[in-house]
Order: sequence, then structure tokens, then C-alpha cells
Amino acid sequence: MATKWNLDPTHSEITFKVKHMMISNVKGSFRNFNAAIEADDDTFKNAKTTATIETDSIFTNNTDRDNHLKSAEFFNTEANPTITFESQALNDTITGNLTVNGITKPITLDVDFGGINKDPWGNTKAGFSFEGKISRKDFGLNWNATLEAGGVMVSDDVKIAGELQFVKQA
Repeated sequence: MATKWNLDPTHSEITFKVKHMMISNVKGSFRNFNAAIEADDDTFKNAKTTATIETDSIFTNNTDRDNHLKSAEFFNTEANPTITFESQALNDTITGNLTVNGITKPITLDVDFGGINKDPWGNTKAGFSFEGKISRKDFGLNWNATLEAGGVMVSDDVKIAGELQFVKQA
């Protein structure tokens, strides 16, 4: 029987970085998300994972940019309130189906298993870091503007990363 591990949201984050005007990166995060792992043992090999991100929780430290990202030109948060990820195997990489804007594509992320430890209250926790890169255009995030000096306002490649901590369920 598989053991369930639920996300500890106070010790977890999902971030992204995208090249802006071809000269620097803009960083952001999603403030509201949930994830779970079902694992046969504490090695987490071939564990099943699920995650849901609320698109309306996007945060880039700029209200105008956040509102633009929530609009129909990007995430269209009214029509697409969540981003989801599901996988059947968790090893040094994780490959699963990512759904953004109603478009589902397989992606692979690099994973670093940080280990397992007990917190001062007796909860068993597991930590993971992940990172990877996706094409925003693969998911219908096509908005862009051509720059006068050449190039585009927003790169196609989006680097995604996360620090996730999970609590073992009894």
C-alpha cells in the first residue's frame, strides 16, 4: 500500500524566470499551489505525483505585469484557473503531463531529493528541489512585442524551479 505525502505549503515555493527584452530576467512565483506524492517506500522511486497551481496567484512584484499575465493574452485566469502536473515516476528526473491554458504536454524536470527528517513536532518530512525549462508557446502563451533594436519583449523559454517539502501522512 502506498504512503501519501502532502505538501507543506509554508516551506515550499514554485518560481519562474523569463528573459525580458533579451537583456535581463524577470522572476516570479505562484503563491497558491498544492501537491501530493504517493510512494511505495521512502526512496520515492517511481512515486506518483500530482500538483495544482492557482493561476490567479501569480506574483512578479509588479501589479500591472501581474494583471497582464492574468489576462487573456497570457494565462486567462478566468477561463483557466489552474495549472496541473501529473506524473507516474519520480527519480533523478520527473516526467509528467503539464496542463496550462487547457493544453497538455509532457515535460521533464531535474529533481534533487534532499532527504527525510523529523521536525520538532514529530512530523516526518521529505524535501525536493526541481528545475527545468519549458516553451511558453507550447502552452498557447504567445503574446509578444518586437523591439525597435531587434528581438522580442519576452523570450519563449521559461525556466521553472521549486523547493518543495512534504509531510508523511499516517
